[in-house]
Amino acid sequence: MHLNLAKNHLVRDKRLALVLDMVPIVPPPTNEDVYYVLLKSIVEQQLSVQSAAAIWKRFLALFPYYPHSNEILNTEPEVLRSVGLSYQKAGYLKNIAQFSLENDLSKRYFETLDDHDAIKHMSQIKGVGKWTSEMILMFSLGRPNIFPVDDLVIRNAMIKLYGLKSQKKVLINELNEIADQWSPYRSYACYALWDWYEKKLPPHID
Repeated sequence: MHLNLAKNHLVRDKRLALVLDMVPIVPPPTNEDVYYVLLKSIVEQQLSVQSAAAIWKRFLALFPYYPHSNEILNTEPEVLRSVGLSYQKAGYLKNIAQFSLENDLSKRYFETLDDHDAIKHMSQIKGVGKWTSEMILMFSLGRPNIFPVDDLVIRNAMIKLYGLKSQKKVLINELNEIADQWSPYRSYACYALWDWYEKKLPPHID
């Protein structure tokens, strides 16, 4: 139902409609375990898909069943380093573990927060910034109206699709203005843009 409503709304943007003719909107499967997805997102940052998968697998193997907060906090940094994590990432994982003991990361709690407050809640964790929080909302909780303007692929895709020439703050303003017309389905537009750009499909723009 949401998917049909989203597409019917998004095709009003004639340039985005060209993308939607080439790629379907495919919302990712959600994972309500925000704590777990936060850990995984830190491990995967700035790594290739293959490297991230290998390190994540070795990280999980450190724990008998699940990387519970207390178990991560009790694991020496050198042990975390031994699976391929940097000291910085090891520290960020411990930050998430500590935060989860002192704050609520449950789906039920996030359902009480709007997008802005949910991002603010997660961004309290050192190592978890705005972009990571937005990815959690999109890919873990399936929020329909997130626009990660700082995402490099989304930014490059929109520059290509709309022929944008501006830079810095002016560019950011233009990107936000374009995305505003996609609301309340900005996440769905981004799912399609990621797919379109990464497949290197032509823009077909006059």
